[in-house]
Amino acid sequence: MRSNLAYSAYSQNNISIESSEKLIKMLYEGVLKFTSQAKRAMELGDIEKKVYWINRTTAIFSELINSLNYDGGDIAHYLSGIYVQQIKLLSQCNISGDTSNLEEVISVTKVLLSAWNEETAYEVAE
Repeated sequence: MRSNLAYSAYSQNNISIESSEKLIKMLYEGVLKFTSQAKRAMELGDIEKKVYWINRTTAIFSELINSLNYDGGDIAHYLSGIYVQQIKLLSQCNISGDTSNLEEVISVTKVLLSAWNEETAYEVAE
């Protein structure tokens, strides 16, 4: 029964995702949401929630790495390096509890999301 529920949720999400471009945007937005929640948990001293949200954010970056097409050119290698660096920052934050690492992840992700939005807007305009 549990697997049927999971499959149903996956199917609904899969249908609602219009394109891979939208999925990438949703993943970047998820990073921003989860890092903000991790930061809030750290401010409240809730270590369990901090670890939970950092792990969720790390999972998104891992998925982004797995989705890269290295045959498409140098951009995939560049993005891979950025994503790996963000995972390192998240790991350091998990160990040290330093919110400046989360701030850097948020800042980088905002730039990536902005660039992604500009690229997809450019493609639509063509």
